[in-house]
Amino acid sequence: MIDIAAWFKWLHQTSGIKLTIFYDSYDRSRFLEGFGNTLKLSLYCLILSLLLGACTAWLCGSRQAAIRRAANGFVQLFRNTPPLVQLYFFYFAVGPLLPKVDGMPLLGSMGWAIVSLTLLEAAFAAEIFRAGIEAVPKAMIEAAESLGYSRAQVFRLVVLPLALRVTMPAMTNNLVNLVKTTTLAYAIAVPELLYMSAQIWSEQVNVPEMMVVLLISYVAIVGIINHGMQRLETRLRVPGFGQ
Repeated sequence: MIDIAAWFKWLHQTSGIKLTIFYDSYDRSRFLEGFGNTLKLSLYCLILSLLLGACTAWLCGSRQAAIRRAANGFVQLFRNTPPLVQLYFFYFAVGPLLPKVDGMPLLGSMGWAIVSLTLLEAAFAAEIFRAGIEAVPKAMIEAAESLGYSRAQVFRLVVLPLALRVTMPAMTNNLVNLVKTTTLAYAIAVPELLYMSAQIWSEQVNVPEMMVVLLISYVAIVGIINHGMQRLETRLRVPGFGQ
């Protein structure tokens, strides 16, 4: 590690390329904190949006018209409004209305970023799940019902597992978009990767270098997600179904 830091110092002295995150402990800690917060934000939103999206897709097929309209209204609302407007709405409009605990807001900027991005991605996930549900053969649903399964059991044990296999490519794209959308949290001062990098380049005046590092970091995160989802798609593949 010492040799690496010394090399980057030498690089700065000889070429002017200033990558302080490799030899300045303070900048490195800030960058790693931002990187970790981006991963944390992405993971929380990923898990919650998948769960909420699956529930919304199920409610969109409810026999109750009011429930169907409410679920469809949720999807249309969050799909058809800008993500940054949604983020500002929750942080600046809804946030001040909530009670405070010991004088502190109930949710901070990270909390509102998770809420906003989760609802946004859940709306897209619901439409992806709905498309997958419609691709499940009716004969399989009827067979499950003939075995005495309830509607919830049919959805959980038969429809959803098969729908997941059909929707894997679209879901991968949605998850990649989620990671990229986390950069919007910068607008409400969430200390994620872009925000912390901006703090570094504002002090060190090394914008081009940090932009390259940012680009490589996001390519790495998205590449890992793509690789993992492709492997999962291969493992979940059912011969003759969804191909």
